[in-house]
Amino acid sequence: MLIGRAAEQKVIDQLVAASRIGRSGVLAITGEPGVGKTALLDYARTRLDDFRVMHATGTVPEQEIPFAGLHSLLRPALDQLDRIPGPQAEALSAALALREGSAGDRFAIGAATLSLLCRYAEESPVAIVVDDLQWLDRSSTEALAFAARRLSADPIAVLLTARSGEADDLIAGLPQVQLMGLELEAARDLVGFPTGTAMTDEQLARLYEVTGGNPLAMLELGRDPELLEHTGPDVPPPVSGALLAAYARRIRLLDPAGRSALLVAVVSNGDFRVTSASCATLGLDAASLAPAEQMGLIAVTGDQIAFRHPLLRASAYADATASERQAAHRAVAAALPDHDIDRRAWHLSESTWTPDATVAAMLTATAERAAARTAYAIASTAYERAARLTPEPERGAVQLAKAAETAWTAGLGPRAVGLLDEIREWPATAEMKTALLQLRAAIATSTGSLTDARDMLEQAAAQTPSADIKVTLLADAVRATFYLGDSQTARTLADEISKVLDGAMSTEARAIGTVAMGIAKVLIGQGGADELRSAVPLLADSAELLTDAKRLPWLMLAQLFLRDSGMGSELRLAVEQARSRAGVGALPSLLFHVARDEATTDSWTRAEANYVEAIRLGRETGQSTELAVSLAGLAWLESRQGREDDCRAHVAEAMPICAERHIQLGEAWGLYALGDLELCLGNPQAAADHLQRLEDLLADLGLGDPDLSPRPELADALLRLGREAEARNAAADYLAAANAKGQPWARARGQRAWGLVAPADEFDDVFATALTLHEQTLDSFETGRTLFAYGSRLRRAGRRVDARPLLRDAIEAFTELGAARWADHAAAELRATGEKVPRREPHGAAALTPQELQVSLLLVEGHTTREAAAALFLSPKTVEYHLRKVYTKMGIRSRAELADRLPR
Repeated sequence: MLIGRAAEQKVIDQLVAASRIGRSGVLAITGEPGVGKTALLDYARTRLDDFRVMHATGTVPEQEIPFAGLHSLLRPALDQLDRIPGPQAEALSAALALREGSAGDRFAIGAATLSLLCRYAEESPVAIVVDDLQWLDRSSTEALAFAARRLSADPIAVLLTARSGEADDLIAGLPQVQLMGLELEAARDLVGFPTGTAMTDEQLARLYEVTGGNPLAMLELGRDPELLEHTGPDVPPPVSGALLAAYARRIRLLDPAGRSALLVAVVSNGDFRVTSASCATLGLDAASLAPAEQMGLIAVTGDQIAFRHPLLRASAYADATASERQAAHRAVAAALPDHDIDRRAWHLSESTWTPDATVAAMLTATAERAAARTAYAIASTAYERAARLTPEPERGAVQLAKAAETAWTAGLGPRAVGLLDEIREWPATAEMKTALLQLRAAIATSTGSLTDARDMLEQAAAQTPSADIKVTLLADAVRATFYLGDSQTARTLADEISKVLDGAMSTEARAIGTVAMGIAKVLIGQGGADELRSAVPLLADSAELLTDAKRLPWLMLAQLFLRDSGMGSELRLAVEQARSRAGVGALPSLLFHVARDEATTDSWTRAEANYVEAIRLGRETGQSTELAVSLAGLAWLESRQGREDDCRAHVAEAMPICAERHIQLGEAWGLYALGDLELCLGNPQAAADHLQRLEDLLADLGLGDPDLSPRPELADALLRLGREAEARNAAADYLAAANAKGQPWARARGQRAWGLVAPADEFDDVFATALTLHEQTLDSFETGRTLFAYGSRLRRAGRRVDARPLLRDAIEAFTELGAARWADHAAAELRATGEKVPRREPHGAAALTPQELQVSLLLVEGHTTREAAAALFLSPKTVEYHLRKVYTKMGIRSRAELADRLPR
């Protein structure tokens, strides 16, 4: 029976009951060693009679074996592998070493894990029970956590335990219960219950003080009260340390042969066959374990040796000498079967401290196999150990570089940086130094300092003799300057690229370099459109770009900067086709660029769905740059939709990230979003304040691109405030800059701004020119604002009949986009002309959540439920759940009706 855990038992009961009826539940139980996490899992098992239970336990020796934990957990469901989407089945099979093939990235394996669990749960409820998550190999925990976060409408209960502070990154975002020590009265009951031991109040108080109410500590130390005499009266020792000491005292009661056999059992991870063979190698008899079993330290069942508690394993290992541990590892390595080459490599690496070329080669092969299965964290550790055991320093440097690269691929930025710092002391070729600098820049671009990333890319470009590599590095530096808003460096980089671009041999390098040069010129307000147009056919011809997930965003950049309806349609289609093949790790950046493109067309529903997905994946992958700009981009879209609370919340989240990492682009978009929102809400003074701050920021940065300038909106706000002269100046300045750029999007906005302040006998021609220019762009919102501005001015001029068709078209444009506040403003103007305007209720896609939008868009494109689930990393039942909500909200009954109600 459990003592003092009624509240936690109730939480487990509720989770199990909900999962039984199809509402997935996840619970991570955390706490210090011995606090009762496993006991709660044992209680949960008693509530799972009608569930199929899948379980795994993390152990230290298995930590370095790729997907060992996941294989143990999924074993009962592996016969269902062929019933999940083919690419996922292939990825998971390769990861678990069931079949040959490519495992894909770690997110593909997480998605396959989700699909397999949901398929397994179609016949009866499933419970996933994992103890000591902190000791499961990282590749397994990442896949399991990925799946757990996406469970929703399936009969699946997930129960995990982990030590406090040792798996926080893996269980972040999951429901958690932190176990604390028992209350004093419960502790009294616990101590007296199993042994009948009577303790005085003073002894109990001392025991409670030392243990903090930790159940296992109280039981162990209660049996060995002498330990209490060795603890200071003021500062209790850590419970784990006290337990280790308690277990060590009991282990030392064994004879030397028993202690040695127990150590071998620890090193062999409780495998009785391997333990027996290893003991024989060391001249021991496995029967020497009998006294340990009689003392209750272990239990031998079949071919497995179970330890009373993980800390007993730790104590037995820590209490041995270094030479004893090495001998045990060497014996276990010799006892392993021939096919278990990876485990043998790990044990041999623990058996020696001196360079050993053979062991280093084995570890290198282990690392390569782990990386092929996307177990990058384990591959990194293997490469690092190989480096330290390699006799040749030059070869060791290569291995250490691979350790850093795979650590970064695993998302372990600090570890990767630490390894890169260490490599500085190792011999390295010039080519390797350039590659390492590029890796440092990639880490800094995503999670560190963009300024450092820019500088490192420039330095790496200066070091390489290869024109192709130099152009690519300089282009990446341009992207960093774009996020930084660094016009001075953008000017320098444009000149550098122009000097080496002709020497580039690959289509990819020429395409990327041409786009980058165009972007740099646009940022400083010195042309760039010609380069961007000339890059489009190069981008379309580059097969390398379509297959390199990290480079796909380059396919979107030309049309994003041109904003021209006649450019980029083929590239948009190519990106859409390649997107499904991109690994999830590369998706945040790609989704951000796609969403930004869609937000400047009539595809707002898709833009919102892609922004939301980019934000979610940005959080999960730790890509703070993409997270910040996606938050700012979504806020800008929400400002136009009039969604005040969402817009302000996303700006508030984005701005600190932008400030910390100097992402001036995100800060500019955040200010733009707030200014546009206030204008939408009818607060011209607040709008003018935000927009003027943005103007000042762009001036300080020296950014001359009129596409970034808010002067058309600023002129509107100033005019509403009665500051006509200032509004005229803002409009005139913007029109001049837009005409100098020569692109229809900027020129149309410039004409609209001037139309607001132009003399009465001129504004008709000005607005007509603006509408003609809008026809050359895809931005329906800007067209709607020009229609609204023109109609409003006609109404104020007393030309009510002329104003009506323009205002009707503006209402229609805003309504179709979901810009409800702007539609209301246009309706108010139309009513002021004397026309009755029927009330328009939110309808269609505007009524759906982002998740419902994503599901709907995939289904109307012809994807099956399972295909949609695979694409969105959800279960089919979760997709069906969202679809039912969509039907209810939209008052429809079929996918055909859904297709008619959603924008193409």
